[in-house]
Amino acid sequence: MGINTLGWNRIRYRAYVPIYDLVAAPFQAGRRQAITALDLRAGERVLILGCGTGLDLPLLPAGLAVTAIDLTPAMVRRTLARAAAIGRPLRAAVMNGQQLALPDAAFDVVLLHLVLAVVPNPIACAREVARVLRPGGRAAIFDKWLPEGGTPSPARRALNAVTATAFSDINRQLNPILATAGLKLASRAPAGMGGIYQVAIARRQS
Repeated sequence: MGINTLGWNRIRYRAYVPIYDLVAAPFQAGRRQAITALDLRAGERVLILGCGTGLDLPLLPAGLAVTAIDLTPAMVRRTLARAAAIGRPLRAAVMNGQQLALPDAAFDVVLLHLVLAVVPNPIACAREVARVLRPGGRAAIFDKWLPEGGTPSPARRALNAVTATAFSDINRQLNPILATAGLKLASRAPAGMGGIYQVAIARRQS
């Protein structure tokens, strides 16, 4: 996807900043479920890709080396403020999740919470996740998906024309994204709305 799509994402999420915490509050249980499934260990290097306002930060255990990035400068500022308020050391930067300015194999864990259904090119994003993960590193994915092997109904396609512009694509499937990126699905569990939202843990293949 091109610059115009990225620009629209930056514009719309800048507009969402004042209400983001309120709108995202119902998804905290899913974030917590994903982080719990990771079984994080002290000293691990964690990247929060698409950090938003930093809602993952209070859910993370102490003793991690955390980096947070987001496309929207206002979101990064909110994340830094949240980190300061809870006393968590944090590196944060404005960055495109489809083209990470980060070294290869730099992280043990990547959080992808409500990201892959939002970015213009989820395969490019997932490939970047695989690149910055060490071999065997883990990605926690919390998002909404079309059932694997299914096709969207005409009504769902029509609805997606609205939702994809406003906030998120509802017709993406996880398995093809992971397979193309070289990430192997390790676990998958329902995480809300009758299984529409799911928590998946994927590993970078050696």
